[in-house]
Amino acid sequence: MIESQSNRTAPNLGETVWVGVRGRCPCCGKGKMFDGYLALVPTCDVCGLSYDFADSGDGPAIFVMLFTGFIIVGAALYVEAVYQPPYWVHALAWGAAALILPLLLLRSFKGVLIALQYRNKAEEGKVIVDG
Repeated sequence: MIESQSNRTAPNLGETVWVGVRGRCPCCGKGKMFDGYLALVPTCDVCGLSYDFADSGDGPAIFVMLFTGFIIVGAALYVEAVYQPPYWVHALAWGAAALILPLLLLRSFKGVLIALQYRNKAEEGKVIVDG
């Protein structure tokens, strides 16, 4: 069954976020959202939802940078204050974390933003001119 975006009921926020984290279809929760690491499938193979509405832009990258920066800087400050390791240990540990953590989180954040777009019926902004 193909459900249009206009006549659907919105799932609760927790369910929407969980579906996005898992990379599942925001409409049925069963079909795959991604083909590969970050490429979207054209349509859901279970319910037929078209992903033409999905445009996450740079949002996932910005959120991932802010989140990982907060985690890494906070952890580095804590480790420095408590253990005071040599600088090469900081460089090795936090350099690796700065490479691995964003790669692990980017797909999930993109899935969540697309699921939220679907849930909130987000559309491209339009300029309306009176007259």
